[in-house]
This record gives sequence, C-alpha cells and structure tokens, in this order.
Amino acid sequence: MNLKDIHNVFFIGIGGIGMSAIARYFKRIGKNVAGYDKTPTQLTHELEAEGIAIHYTDDLENITADYQNTEDTLVVYTPAVPKHHSELNYFQNNGFAVKKRAEVLGIITQNSFSLAVAGTHGKTTTSSILAHILVAANAPVTGFLGGVVEGYDTNLIGNGTEATVVEADEFDRSFLHLHPNIGCVISDDADHLDIYGTNDAIKSSFVEFASKISDKDKLFIAQGIENINGTEVSVNGTAVINAYNLRFENGKRVFDLDFKGEKITDIKLLMPGEHNVLNASLAFAMAKTYGLSNEEIKSGLDSFKGIRRRFSFKINTEKLVMIDDYAHHPTEIKAVSQAVHEMYPNKKITAVFQPHLFSRTRDFMDGFAESLSTFNNIVLLEIYPARELPIENINSEVLINKINSPNKILLPKEDLVPFLTENTPEVLLIIGAGDIGEMVEEIKKELEKNN
Repeated sequence: MNLKDIHNVFFIGIGGIGMSAIARYFKRIGKNVAGYDKTPTQLTHELEAEGIAIHYTDDLENITADYQNTEDTLVVYTPAVPKHHSELNYFQNNGFAVKKRAEVLGIITQNSFSLAVAGTHGKTTTSSILAHILVAANAPVTGFLGGVVEGYDTNLIGNGTEATVVEADEFDRSFLHLHPNIGCVISDDADHLDIYGTNDAIKSSFVEFASKISDKDKLFIAQGIENINGTEVSVNGTAVINAYNLRFENGKRVFDLDFKGEKITDIKLLMPGEHNVLNASLAFAMAKTYGLSNEEIKSGLDSFKGIRRRFSFKINTEKLVMIDDYAHHPTEIKAVSQAVHEMYPNKKITAVFQPHLFSRTRDFMDGFAESLSTFNNIVLLEIYPARELPIENINSEVLINKINSPNKILLPKEDLVPFLTENTPEVLLIIGAGDIGEMVEEIKKELEKNN
C-alpha cells in the first residue's frame, strides 16, 4: 500500500492509546481523519480538540461521504472491536482497504530507521524515554508511543521522518508486523493468555520478534530472559551493560552505568523504582547504539518528566500523596509497590485497584493477591471487562478473599470517591488499566477539598 494515495483515514476504536497516536500522525501529514469509539474519554476529547471528528454510536449514518470512496480511504481497526460491529463490517464487505493498527504501523515505519521496544511490562516507559532522548537531541525522529508523555501532552512526539521509535505491542502478535533496526526486550512474562493460550507461546513470539534484528549488537535484553540472543542489560547484576550504585539525590534517582567496560557516572532520572532504572538503561543502550553521545543521553534522561498514568503524581504534599499508575499485571503492581515503599517507608500506603479483564484476573489470581497484599490498605473494585464477557466464578470477591490483609474492602465504583473522602489516606495509589483512569481527576478534586 502506498500511503501517498490515501487521503482519508477512518479509525474504529480511535480512542485506544496506540490507535490515537497513528490518528495524530495521519492528521499531522495532512490526511482527513475521523473515527468511532465506544465511549468519550480524556484522550478522545483531546483528539476532537485537534480537529478529528469522533462519534460514539455504531451507526452507518455516521460514516460521512469523505470516507465512502474505496480508492482513497484507509480503514484502521483494533482487534478489541467486536466482529459484529456494523461499521467495521460495512468497510470489510465493500472493498475498502481495512487493516489492523499493527499492520498500518508496520507500513508507516518500514521505510524509516526503526527503534522498537518490546516487553510485557515496561515498554511504554522505555519507548517514551528513548523517544524523548532522541527528540531532545534534535534527532530526525517520530515516536509512536503507548502513553501520553508529560511535557508534550501527546503520545506522538517529534516530527522527523528518518527514524521512528515504536512501542512493539505483543498483543495479538502485533509486533511481528514491525521492521526493527535496533530493538530491546524488557520482559517476556506470561500475559494475554486469552490470545496466546500458554506461557510458552508468548515467549516464542518474543523470540520471533527478536529474530527480526540480525545484528545482535543492536538487540538488548534484560538479564534473565532466556532463548533470545542479544546484549544483556541488568540492574545490580552481571550483564555487560549494568546499572549500579543506585542512590537518591535532590529528589532524583541517580545511578552509574557500566557500558561494556565504559564507566558512565551520575545518570539522573526523575522516576523512582529499580524497574525504571532498567528501563532507562535499555533506552540508554539503544540511543547510544543509534549514535548519540553519553552527554546527550544523560541530558535527555535528566529532563524526562514522565508519562501520564505511569507513577504520575497528582497530589504531592506533606499531608497527602496521590499517585496514578496504569499497572494491570502482578509484576507491574510489585514494581509500583517497591517504588512507593522505597519513597515513603514510614507512611501507610492505600492502593485502589481495578482489575482489567476477566481472563487476566483468572490467569493471575494468586499473583494479584500476592502483589496487592504488600500494601497497608487495599480498596478493590469490580473487574473492568473491556472486550470480554464475564467468566463464571471469576470476580473481585474471589480475589479479595485471597488477599492477605486485614485492611481490605470491595467497593462499587460509585462508592469510591465518598469512601476516600471519609478515609483520607497518607499515600494513595490509583492502579488499573480500565476506566478508573477517568475517575482520577474527580478523586483528586475531592481529596484536595479536604486537605
């Protein structure tokens, strides 16, 4: 497909974080862009403010004349859209070019120098750090990211065409459509078992992704990942690229890096947690391999402000701290817990968690219970179904009974704000990948009234 021949791009599921980055890209290069999503969100409102028309009911009447020409219209959809969606079926049955988001991202990036970040955890943070480093160094790059980067207020940053930074998404094996020149694999833990079926299957997909990079000096992997041949990176480990001497100075995480024998000192990062040191070290390795100097990379890391819903401080006062995070897997919750306990060792920490997907809750029930048990107080909401129908005997009541804590409560979502205002915590974590993110500003507003 030649994108030069495309004048109109219609998105089904435009409000998804990955979809919206591509929508912004097409809008930026002068295409007509419109789309459908199930519900309005902060992100869809931002897209509408940028001139993209969005509707929220599945109705063929919403497809305007601009998007009814098969010759110059591209339709992009996400696999999360149900197969019976009438607009999707209209385009599929009437000769339009209809492609998954991952296919389109592959087409966009195949003629650029691609830096791809893969992993079941950490890929959004690492790709955002990497893209920011390159943009800050004036590299000719565009970053297609899975999160809204603070300071840019968008998930599409940079405007160069020679290079692209992409978040290589393993869902539905999407990352196999990419053409990476430099890449990394941060983690290959079990996830998306509703798609893959087994842990071995997801690990095999990462092996297949890694095989796309023939020069293994340009492939970086977290130490401990098996069956992938690349340059290992570790934190307080034994890899040839190893972060060490971790410390806090003036509110920032500072560390040194042994880069294949070269000692690089006093690297500064605003984000806490050892997992973010690993993310930053992988981004450092990729940027250095691309050709940036140590000082350019250090400067970029020092100026990186973070990502919306990735350990984002919403309130940070002596009396109350409120942090918002997208974590939705036991490994991610453990990492968030380690970081917040590291920062506030003498304060009681309350975690509000909304599980995401019935299948994920079923597959990792014990892991969720273990990771949530690390907090002083736990507020659990019902499972956010997303694309799924309920699964018998899989619900938040089963999960909360497995959590090892005397201070736990299961609440309907509508009771959350009154509960928090009546029981104001010292440190509050809002965790989850569902629609709990849409409640964060309301929670913040009500808590600030009482403090």
